[in-house]
Amino acid sequence: MPIALLALTLSAFAIGTTEFVIVGLIPTVAADLGVDVPSAGLLVSLYALGVAIGAPVLTALTARLPRKALLLGLMALFTAGNLVAWQAPDYHSLVVARVLTGLAHGVFFSIGSTIATGLVPKEKAASAIAIMFTGLTVALVTGVPLGTFIGQHFGWRETFLAVSALGLIAMVGSARFVPRGIPHAPPATLGQQARVLAQPRLLLVYATTAIGYGGTFIPFTYLASILQEQAGFSASSVGWVMLVYGVSVAAGNLWGGRLADRLGPIAALKLIFGLLAGVLLILTFTMHSPWLAVLTVLAWGAVAFGNVPGLQVYVVAQAQRQVPHAVDVASGLNIAAFNLGIAGAAWAGGLIVKHLGLVHTAWIGAAVVLVSLALTFWSGALDRRAGIPPRPEGAVVLAGH
Repeated sequence: MPIALLALTLSAFAIGTTEFVIVGLIPTVAADLGVDVPSAGLLVSLYALGVAIGAPVLTALTARLPRKALLLGLMALFTAGNLVAWQAPDYHSLVVARVLTGLAHGVFFSIGSTIATGLVPKEKAASAIAIMFTGLTVALVTGVPLGTFIGQHFGWRETFLAVSALGLIAMVGSARFVPRGIPHAPPATLGQQARVLAQPRLLLVYATTAIGYGGTFIPFTYLASILQEQAGFSASSVGWVMLVYGVSVAAGNLWGGRLADRLGPIAALKLIFGLLAGVLLILTFTMHSPWLAVLTVLAWGAVAFGNVPGLQVYVVAQAQRQVPHAVDVASGLNIAAFNLGIAGAAWAGGLIVKHLGLVHTAWIGAAVVLVSLALTFWSGALDRRAGIPPRPEGAVVLAGH
Protein backbone atom coordinates (compact mmCIF):
# COMPACT_ATOMS: atom_id res chain seq x y z
CA MET A 1 0.00 0.00 0.00
CA PRO A 2 1.47 3.42 -0.94
CA ILE A 3 2.30 5.55 2.09
CA ALA A 4 0.51 8.43 0.35
CA LEU A 5 -2.73 6.40 0.53
CA LEU A 6 -2.25 6.04 4.28
CA ALA A 7 -1.96 9.83 4.51
CA LEU A 8 -5.30 10.16 2.71
CA THR A 9 -6.85 7.56 5.01
CA LEU A 10 -5.60 9.47 8.06
CA SER A 11 -7.13 12.64 6.59
CA ALA A 12 -10.47 10.84 6.19
CA PHE A 13 -10.20 9.58 9.78
CA ALA A 14 -9.57 13.09 11.14
CA ILE A 15 -12.42 14.58 9.07
CA GLY A 16 -14.86 11.85 10.09
CA THR A 17 -13.95 12.34 13.74
CA THR A 18 -14.47 16.09 13.76
CA GLU A 19 -17.82 15.76 11.96
CA PHE A 20 -19.48 13.44 14.48
CA VAL A 21 -17.56 13.93 17.73
CA ILE A 22 -19.57 17.08 18.47
CA VAL A 23 -22.63 14.85 19.05
CA GLY A 24 -21.06 13.45 22.22
CA LEU A 25 -19.98 16.91 23.40
CA ILE A 26 -23.11 19.02 22.88
CA PRO A 27 -24.15 19.17 26.58
CA THR A 28 -20.57 20.02 27.60
CA VAL A 29 -20.18 22.71 24.92
CA ALA A 30 -23.57 24.22 25.77
CA ALA A 31 -22.74 24.45 29.47
CA ASP A 32 -19.27 25.91 28.88
CA LEU A 33 -20.33 28.56 26.35
CA GLY A 34 -23.53 29.49 28.15
CA VAL A 35 -25.94 28.54 25.34
CA ASP A 36 -28.88 26.14 25.37
CA VAL A 37 -28.68 22.62 23.97
CA PRO A 38 -30.61 23.42 20.74
CA SER A 39 -28.12 26.22 19.96
CA ALA A 40 -25.23 23.81 20.48
CA GLY A 41 -27.01 21.36 18.18
CA LEU A 42 -26.75 23.94 15.38
CA LEU A 43 -23.01 23.19 15.36
CA VAL A 44 -23.98 19.90 13.68
CA SER A 45 -26.32 21.66 11.21
CA LEU A 46 -23.84 24.31 10.14
CA TYR A 47 -21.01 21.81 9.65
CA ALA A 48 -23.23 19.65 7.44
CA LEU A 49 -24.36 22.73 5.53
CA GLY A 50 -20.69 23.57 4.91
CA VAL A 51 -20.17 20.06 3.52
CA ALA A 52 -23.25 20.30 1.30
CA ILE A 53 -22.12 23.65 -0.13
CA GLY A 54 -18.44 22.78 -0.29
CA ALA A 55 -18.84 19.52 -2.19
CA PRO A 56 -20.58 20.78 -5.37
CA VAL A 57 -19.74 24.49 -5.39
CA LEU A 58 -16.12 24.65 -4.22
CA THR A 59 -15.19 21.49 -6.12
CA ALA A 60 -16.37 23.15 -9.33
CA LEU A 61 -14.58 26.41 -8.51
CA THR A 62 -11.27 24.63 -7.78
CA ALA A 63 -11.46 22.30 -10.79
CA ARG A 64 -8.30 23.62 -12.45
CA LEU A 65 -6.04 23.57 -9.40
CA PRO A 66 -3.36 20.85 -9.18
CA ARG A 67 -4.66 18.00 -7.00
CA LYS A 68 -1.76 17.98 -4.56
CA ALA A 69 -1.85 21.72 -4.01
CA LEU A 70 -5.61 21.59 -3.47
CA LEU A 71 -5.28 18.65 -1.07
CA LEU A 72 -2.69 20.48 1.04
CA GLY A 73 -4.80 23.63 1.04
CA LEU A 74 -7.85 21.68 2.21
CA MET A 75 -5.96 20.00 5.05
CA ALA A 76 -4.50 23.38 6.07
CA LEU A 77 -8.04 24.82 6.15
CA PHE A 78 -9.27 21.80 8.10
CA THR A 79 -6.45 22.09 10.64
CA ALA A 80 -6.95 25.84 10.98
CA GLY A 81 -10.69 25.37 11.51
CA ASN A 82 -10.10 22.93 14.35
CA LEU A 83 -7.51 25.24 15.91
CA VAL A 84 -10.06 28.07 15.80
CA ALA A 85 -12.53 25.72 17.53
CA TRP A 86 -9.90 24.90 20.16
CA GLN A 87 -9.41 28.60 20.97
CA ALA A 88 -12.96 29.77 20.28
CA PRO A 89 -13.75 32.48 22.86
CA ASP A 90 -17.49 32.26 22.29
CA TYR A 91 -20.28 30.41 20.52
CA HIS A 92 -20.12 32.48 17.32
CA SER A 93 -16.40 31.80 16.88
CA LEU A 94 -17.09 28.09 17.21
CA VAL A 95 -19.80 28.37 14.54
CA VAL A 96 -17.27 29.94 12.14
CA ALA A 97 -14.79 27.15 12.89
CA ARG A 98 -17.37 24.45 12.16
CA VAL A 99 -18.37 26.03 8.84
CA LEU A 100 -14.70 26.26 7.77
CA THR A 101 -14.02 22.61 8.53
CA GLY A 102 -17.25 21.59 6.80
CA LEU A 103 -16.18 23.37 3.61
CA ALA A 104 -12.87 21.50 3.66
CA HIS A 105 -14.69 18.21 4.26
CA GLY A 106 -16.95 18.63 1.23
CA VAL A 107 -14.15 19.25 -1.25
CA PHE A 108 -11.82 16.61 0.25
CA PHE A 109 -14.21 13.75 -0.39
CA SER A 110 -15.07 15.13 -3.84
CA ILE A 111 -11.43 14.91 -4.97
CA GLY A 112 -10.22 12.12 -2.67
CA SER A 113 -11.24 9.25 -4.93
CA THR A 114 -9.40 10.79 -7.89
CA ILE A 115 -6.24 11.22 -5.86
CA ALA A 116 -6.44 7.70 -4.37
CA THR A 117 -6.86 6.04 -7.75
CA GLY A 118 -3.95 8.08 -9.12
CA LEU A 119 -1.65 6.43 -6.57
CA VAL A 120 -2.18 2.81 -7.67
CA PRO A 121 -2.41 0.75 -10.89
CA LYS A 122 -5.81 0.80 -12.60
CA GLU A 123 -6.69 -2.72 -11.49
CA LYS A 124 -6.39 -1.63 -7.84
CA ALA A 125 -8.42 1.57 -8.12
CA ALA A 126 -11.50 0.26 -6.28
CA SER A 127 -9.38 -1.11 -3.45
CA ALA A 128 -7.61 2.25 -3.09
CA ILE A 129 -10.93 4.07 -2.75
CA ALA A 130 -12.17 1.51 -0.23
CA ILE A 131 -9.00 1.86 1.86
CA MET A 132 -9.31 5.64 1.97
CA PHE A 133 -12.96 5.52 3.05
CA THR A 134 -12.18 3.08 5.86
CA GLY A 135 -10.95 6.23 7.60
CA LEU A 136 -14.58 7.28 8.02
CA THR A 137 -15.67 3.94 9.44
CA VAL A 138 -12.72 3.79 11.82
CA ALA A 139 -13.55 7.35 12.92
CA LEU A 140 -17.03 6.24 13.98
CA VAL A 141 -15.68 3.18 15.78
CA THR A 142 -12.66 4.74 17.53
CA GLY A 143 -12.21 8.45 16.77
CA VAL A 144 -15.63 9.65 17.92
CA PRO A 145 -15.72 7.74 21.25
CA LEU A 146 -12.07 8.63 21.94
CA GLY A 147 -12.74 12.29 21.12
CA THR A 148 -15.80 12.23 23.36
CA PHE A 149 -13.71 10.68 26.15
CA ILE A 150 -11.08 13.42 25.79
CA GLY A 151 -13.77 16.09 25.81
CA GLN A 152 -15.50 14.72 28.89
CA HIS A 153 -12.29 14.33 30.92
CA PHE A 154 -10.04 17.15 29.71
CA GLY A 155 -12.47 19.63 28.14
CA TRP A 156 -14.16 19.82 24.76
CA ARG A 157 -11.52 22.22 23.43
CA GLU A 158 -8.82 19.58 23.80
CA THR A 159 -10.81 17.30 21.51
CA PHE A 160 -10.48 19.83 18.70
CA LEU A 161 -6.80 20.29 19.50
CA ALA A 162 -6.27 16.54 19.15
CA VAL A 163 -8.13 16.49 15.81
CA SER A 164 -6.09 19.43 14.52
CA ALA A 165 -2.93 17.49 15.40
CA LEU A 166 -4.23 14.59 13.28
CA GLY A 167 -4.94 17.01 10.46
CA LEU A 168 -1.41 18.42 10.67
CA ILE A 169 0.16 14.94 10.59
CA ALA A 170 -1.99 14.01 7.57
CA MET A 171 -1.02 17.25 5.82
CA VAL A 172 2.69 16.65 6.41
CA GLY A 173 2.33 13.06 5.18
CA SER A 174 0.52 14.23 2.04
CA ALA A 175 3.15 16.92 1.41
CA ARG A 176 5.92 14.35 1.73
CA PHE A 177 4.47 11.34 -0.07
CA VAL A 178 1.65 12.37 -2.46
CA PRO A 179 3.26 12.91 -5.87
CA ARG A 180 2.81 16.06 -7.90
CA GLY A 181 1.06 16.04 -11.22
CA ILE A 182 -1.67 13.51 -10.41
CA PRO A 183 -3.81 13.39 -13.59
CA HIS A 184 -7.47 14.26 -13.22
CA ALA A 185 -10.45 15.02 -15.38
CA PRO A 186 -11.95 18.42 -14.54
CA PRO A 187 -14.85 17.98 -12.11
CA ALA A 188 -18.34 18.89 -13.26
CA THR A 189 -19.23 22.54 -13.60
CA LEU A 190 -22.12 24.05 -11.68
CA GLY A 191 -24.10 24.05 -14.92
CA GLN A 192 -23.60 20.30 -15.39
CA GLN A 193 -24.67 19.71 -11.80
CA ALA A 194 -27.78 21.81 -12.33
CA ARG A 195 -28.73 19.66 -15.34
CA VAL A 196 -28.54 16.56 -13.15
CA LEU A 197 -30.90 18.22 -10.68
CA ALA A 198 -33.45 18.61 -13.47
CA GLN A 199 -34.06 14.83 -13.51
CA PRO A 200 -37.23 13.96 -11.49
CA ARG A 201 -36.17 10.37 -10.76
CA LEU A 202 -32.85 11.54 -9.31
CA LEU A 203 -34.59 14.25 -7.28
CA LEU A 204 -36.77 11.51 -5.80
CA VAL A 205 -33.67 9.58 -4.68
CA TYR A 206 -32.10 12.74 -3.23
CA ALA A 207 -35.29 13.44 -1.29
CA THR A 208 -35.26 9.87 0.02
CA THR A 209 -31.66 10.30 1.18
CA ALA A 210 -32.15 13.71 2.80
CA ILE A 211 -35.39 12.82 4.58
CA GLY A 212 -34.16 9.38 5.67
CA TYR A 213 -31.03 10.78 7.26
CA GLY A 214 -32.98 13.70 8.60
CA GLY A 215 -35.11 11.25 10.53
CA THR A 216 -32.20 9.48 12.18
CA PHE A 217 -30.27 12.68 12.93
CA ILE A 218 -33.16 14.39 14.73
CA PRO A 219 -32.53 12.22 17.82
CA PHE A 220 -28.87 11.38 17.04
CA THR A 221 -27.78 15.02 17.26
CA TYR A 222 -29.02 15.07 20.86
CA LEU A 223 -27.94 11.53 21.78
CA ALA A 224 -25.55 12.69 24.52
CA SER A 225 -28.29 14.80 26.10
CA ILE A 226 -30.73 11.87 25.88
CA LEU A 227 -28.22 9.54 27.53
CA GLN A 228 -27.49 11.98 30.36
CA GLU A 229 -30.91 13.53 30.99
CA GLN A 230 -33.22 10.61 30.16
CA ALA A 231 -31.18 7.43 30.69
CA GLY A 232 -29.22 8.78 33.66
CA PHE A 233 -25.70 8.18 32.34
CA SER A 234 -22.88 10.31 33.67
CA ALA A 235 -21.11 12.58 31.20
CA SER A 236 -18.00 10.39 31.42
CA SER A 237 -19.98 7.31 30.28
CA VAL A 238 -21.25 8.82 27.04
CA GLY A 239 -18.04 7.93 25.19
CA TRP A 240 -18.53 4.24 25.93
CA VAL A 241 -22.06 4.30 24.52
CA MET A 242 -20.73 6.09 21.43
CA LEU A 243 -18.23 3.23 21.07
CA VAL A 244 -21.10 0.71 21.12
CA TYR A 245 -22.86 2.76 18.47
CA GLY A 246 -19.74 3.02 16.27
CA VAL A 247 -19.04 -0.72 16.33
CA SER A 248 -22.66 -1.39 15.43
CA VAL A 249 -22.50 1.10 12.54
CA ALA A 250 -19.43 -0.63 11.10
CA ALA A 251 -21.23 -3.99 11.16
CA GLY A 252 -24.41 -2.43 9.80
CA ASN A 253 -22.60 -0.95 6.79
CA LEU A 254 -21.30 -4.39 5.80
CA TRP A 255 -24.70 -5.98 6.35
CA GLY A 256 -26.45 -3.25 4.36
CA GLY A 257 -24.09 -3.69 1.42
CA ARG A 258 -24.61 -7.43 1.29
CA LEU A 259 -28.36 -6.99 1.60
CA ALA A 260 -28.42 -4.55 -1.34
CA ASP A 261 -26.36 -7.02 -3.42
CA ARG A 262 -28.65 -9.93 -2.57
CA LEU A 263 -32.11 -8.29 -2.69
CA GLY A 264 -31.49 -5.25 -4.86
CA PRO A 265 -31.35 -1.68 -3.55
CA ILE A 266 -35.10 -0.98 -3.35
CA ALA A 267 -35.91 -4.14 -1.37
CA ALA A 268 -32.94 -3.53 0.93
CA LEU A 269 -33.93 0.10 1.52
CA LYS A 270 -37.51 -0.88 2.33
CA LEU A 271 -36.28 -3.30 5.00
CA ILE A 272 -33.66 -0.96 6.48
CA PHE A 273 -35.87 2.13 6.58
CA GLY A 274 -38.63 0.05 8.17
CA LEU A 275 -36.29 -1.29 10.85
CA LEU A 276 -34.84 2.19 11.46
CA ALA A 277 -38.28 3.70 12.01
CA GLY A 278 -39.13 0.85 14.40
CA VAL A 279 -35.92 1.25 16.42
CA LEU A 280 -36.41 5.02 16.79
CA LEU A 281 -39.98 4.48 17.94
CA ILE A 282 -38.78 1.92 20.50
CA LEU A 283 -36.16 4.41 21.73
CA THR A 284 -38.99 6.69 22.83
CA PHE A 285 -39.89 4.09 25.47
CA THR A 286 -36.45 2.66 26.32
CA MET A 287 -34.44 5.89 26.74
CA HIS A 288 -35.43 6.06 30.41
CA SER A 289 -33.58 2.83 31.28
CA PRO A 290 -29.76 2.75 31.01
CA TRP A 291 -29.48 -0.86 29.83
CA LEU A 292 -32.47 -0.75 27.51
CA ALA A 293 -31.18 2.52 26.07
CA VAL A 294 -27.78 0.93 25.31
CA LEU A 295 -29.42 -2.08 23.64
CA THR A 296 -31.59 0.22 21.56
CA VAL A 297 -28.58 2.32 20.56
CA LEU A 298 -26.83 -0.92 19.53
CA ALA A 299 -29.76 -1.83 17.28
CA TRP A 300 -29.95 1.75 16.02
CA GLY A 301 -26.32 1.72 14.88
CA ALA A 302 -26.90 -1.48 12.92
CA VAL A 303 -29.48 0.22 10.67
CA ALA A 304 -28.59 3.93 10.91
CA PHE A 305 -26.02 3.87 8.09
CA GLY A 306 -26.87 0.47 6.59
CA ASN A 307 -28.82 2.16 3.81
CA VAL A 308 -25.75 4.01 2.44
CA PRO A 309 -24.71 1.20 0.03
CA GLY A 310 -28.26 0.74 -1.26
CA LEU A 311 -28.82 4.46 -1.77
CA GLN A 312 -25.51 4.90 -3.59
CA VAL A 313 -26.02 1.86 -5.83
CA TYR A 314 -29.53 3.03 -6.62
CA VAL A 315 -28.59 6.63 -7.44
CA VAL A 316 -25.80 5.39 -9.72
CA ALA A 317 -28.20 2.99 -11.47
CA GLN A 318 -30.70 5.81 -12.00
CA ALA A 319 -27.95 8.15 -13.24
CA GLN A 320 -26.74 5.56 -15.76
CA ARG A 321 -30.24 5.63 -17.29
CA GLN A 322 -31.06 9.33 -16.91
CA VAL A 323 -27.70 11.14 -17.22
CA PRO A 324 -25.08 8.60 -18.36
CA HIS A 325 -22.59 11.43 -19.03
CA ALA A 326 -22.70 12.62 -15.40
CA VAL A 327 -22.89 9.54 -13.18
CA ASP A 328 -20.17 10.81 -10.84
CA VAL A 329 -21.96 14.15 -10.46
CA ALA A 330 -25.21 12.40 -9.60
CA SER A 331 -23.47 10.27 -6.99
CA GLY A 332 -21.73 13.27 -5.46
CA LEU A 333 -25.00 15.19 -5.22
CA ASN A 334 -26.46 12.31 -3.22
CA ILE A 335 -23.73 12.97 -0.65
CA ALA A 336 -24.78 16.63 -0.62
CA ALA A 337 -28.37 15.46 -0.01
CA PHE A 338 -27.14 13.37 2.92
CA ASN A 339 -25.58 16.43 4.52
CA LEU A 340 -28.57 18.66 3.81
CA GLY A 341 -30.64 16.08 5.67
CA ILE A 342 -28.26 16.25 8.63
CA ALA A 343 -28.33 20.06 8.62
CA GLY A 344 -32.10 20.23 8.55
CA ALA A 345 -32.46 17.48 11.15
CA ALA A 346 -30.18 19.11 13.72
CA TRP A 347 -32.06 22.39 13.30
CA ALA A 348 -35.48 20.73 13.53
CA GLY A 349 -34.32 18.62 16.47
CA GLY A 350 -33.34 21.80 18.28
CA LEU A 351 -36.85 23.17 17.86
CA ILE A 352 -38.31 19.89 19.14
CA VAL A 353 -36.04 19.91 22.20
CA LYS A 354 -36.83 23.55 22.91
CA HIS A 355 -40.60 23.39 22.55
CA LEU A 356 -41.53 19.74 23.24
CA GLY A 357 -38.60 18.05 25.01
CA LEU A 358 -35.86 15.49 24.30
CA VAL A 359 -38.13 12.47 24.56
CA HIS A 360 -40.08 13.58 21.47
CA THR A 361 -37.05 13.59 19.15
CA ALA A 362 -37.13 9.79 18.78
CA TRP A 363 -40.73 9.22 17.71
CA ILE A 364 -40.73 12.29 15.45
CA GLY A 365 -37.52 10.99 13.87
CA ALA A 366 -39.29 7.65 13.28
CA ALA A 367 -42.18 9.44 11.57
CA VAL A 368 -39.76 11.28 9.28
CA VAL A 369 -38.02 8.01 8.34
CA LEU A 370 -41.42 6.60 7.38
CA VAL A 371 -41.67 9.37 4.76
CA SER A 372 -38.46 8.03 3.19
CA LEU A 373 -39.90 4.53 3.34
CA ALA A 374 -42.94 5.77 1.41
CA LEU A 375 -40.68 7.46 -1.17
CA THR A 376 -38.77 4.16 -1.55
CA PHE A 377 -42.03 2.31 -2.28
CA TRP A 378 -42.84 5.02 -4.84
CA SER A 379 -39.46 4.61 -6.55
CA GLY A 380 -39.97 0.84 -6.68
CA ALA A 381 -43.41 1.27 -8.25
CA LEU A 382 -42.00 3.64 -10.89
CA ASP A 383 -39.26 1.10 -11.67
CA ARG A 384 -41.78 -1.70 -12.13
CA ARG A 385 -43.90 0.49 -14.39
CA ALA A 386 -40.83 1.23 -16.52
CA GLY A 387 -39.80 -2.43 -16.61
CA ILE A 388 -36.56 -1.79 -14.74
CA PRO A 389 -35.11 -4.91 -13.02
CA PRO A 390 -34.88 -4.76 -9.20
CA ARG A 391 -31.16 -5.52 -9.20
CA PRO A 392 -29.22 -3.23 -11.56
CA GLU A 393 -26.31 -4.85 -13.35
CA GLY A 394 -22.92 -3.21 -13.40
CA ALA A 395 -23.67 -0.30 -11.08
CA VAL A 396 -20.60 1.04 -9.34
CA VAL A 397 -20.81 2.57 -5.89
CA LEU A 398 -19.01 5.87 -5.57
CA ALA A 399 -18.56 5.98 -1.82
CA GLY A 400 -18.24 8.89 0.54
CA HIS A 401 -20.34 11.33 2.53
